[in-house]
Amino acid sequence: MKSPLLSLPGAVSAEGVDEGVAAHYGDLFREQRALADGAGFVDLSHRGVIAVSGADRLSWLHLLLTQHVSELPVGEATEALILSAHGHIEHALYLVDDGTTVWAHVEPGTQEALIAYLESMKFFYRVEVADRTADIAVVHLPAGSITAAPEGVVVRETAYGRDLFLPRADLETFAAQHGPAAGLLAYEALRVEQHRPRLGFETDHRTIPHELGWIGTAVHLQKGCYRGQETVARVQNLGKPPRRLVFLHLDGSDVHLPVPGTDIRLADEGADGRKIGFVTTSVRHHELGPVALALVKRNVPADARLLAGETAAAQEVVVEP
Repeated sequence: MKSPLLSLPGAVSAEGVDEGVAAHYGDLFREQRALADGAGFVDLSHRGVIAVSGADRLSWLHLLLTQHVSELPVGEATEALILSAHGHIEHALYLVDDGTTVWAHVEPGTQEALIAYLESMKFFYRVEVADRTADIAVVHLPAGSITAAPEGVVVRETAYGRDLFLPRADLETFAAQHGPAAGLLAYEALRVEQHRPRLGFETDHRTIPHELGWIGTAVHLQKGCYRGQETVARVQNLGKPPRRLVFLHLDGSDVHLPVPGTDIRLADEGADGRKIGFVTTSVRHHELGPVALALVKRNVPADARLLAGETAAAQEVVVEP
């Protein structure tokens, strides 16, 4: 679904899964600085939007999600995962309840599979699940923004900013009144700085929540009764995850960023050494320079010097070894 805001001056479309919204509007670092200062907004209208209504919506979702939502207060934001039977991450949902409906935005293109799973689990519960992507657009206001949400718009407020569930027909009017627009690259740079994982970027087919620091924020350890819970409990109580998320400061003299999937090796072993991980997201940050998130083997020393491809990298611990 192509955003009408791609017609704004300087807009350059994002690629891959984020195609359909602007990667930037001509000045990546200016856009990052604006977001960091609490100004502007980010068009996330390519993300999937689902709505779950009905009297049993919270108790029903509580049985399916990794998060404790049975008594979720109206207006309180949370995030949750859906796991496979083996505990691997399949879906990530960013939720808020408005008193009658739970609204969630999800990764672009994942809403159909998510809705199919939810529909298969309805049984006798009084719930209705709807794909609202065609008529509701997600817009992000950064932390510190003084922009008021339009009347009647559902707001999901977090420490990182506010997500608005805006009628898609109002997107251009909102942009005209509340610019400047910042592109997705600026949003992603701040996400990486904040060490926040993203489904499909920091995850692969075997990722478990412990590896990414999603325990506590998206996984509640005092609840059970969801698919994959046995794996979560076993790793939490008896062991350690096989991999861990790290934040990398990359050598700024390199012209090109290491692309996602780039092998990571120990610097002491050189470019021909054994693979110990891979880059998941790499960005250019307006203050930190080139930085990245990566998954490495749990037993990699926290002070080890690394190579991302041929680029020297120093690590910061996100998930403890």
